[in-house]
Amino acid sequence: MAERRYHIDDVLITPRQLERRVDELAREMAAGEHSDNLVVIGILRGSFIFLADLVRWFWLNKMQPRIDFMIMASYGSSTTPEREPRVSRDCTIDLTGADVVVVDDILDTGRTLSKAVEHLAAKGPRSIRTCTLLDKPARRVVPCEADFVGFVIDDDFVVGYGLDYDGRHRELPHIAKVTFLDESAAD
Repeated sequence: MAERRYHIDDVLITPRQLERRVDELAREMAAGEHSDNLVVIGILRGSFIFLADLVRWFWLNKMQPRIDFMIMASYGSSTTPEREPRVSRDCTIDLTGADVVVVDDILDTGRTLSKAVEHLAAKGPRSIRTCTLLDKPARRVVPCEADFVGFVIDDDFVVGYGLDYDGRHRELPHIAKVTFLDESAAD
């Protein structure tokens, strides 16, 4: 398969907008969270920057979570998710009786987040809430809504702030739209 040509010149969400919204999300979450057994689980790899910034704001809001990660494989090298995501690395913290917050980069089809919540619910937590940086409702296939959402976006493929295209562009300090120059090569 030939490599697709594209550019990422269109910034959709600036670093300053990200910083402000992550602060607001932490405050929203702290207002309703009074748990002494809070566990935050980031879905890797896309959530790592968002999660790091979010938990820094948790400290300022007097939330002291234990933190773990899980990997849900769903995209590979494509711009469209696989049919059924799978857990390729599970969290290791005992979730029995815990108040869990699942943090993901983007809520797209709903398959990944709903599968992660279903998987974690079987581990006996007291509660599970979800937080996504981005929500793309136009792509929803599985009924799924996040409890906390950073930004609602259009049906664009985006990169930056942890999100990638084929493993690239996670390091961008902003969210940018991927514009493919040869749409005939689309997946």
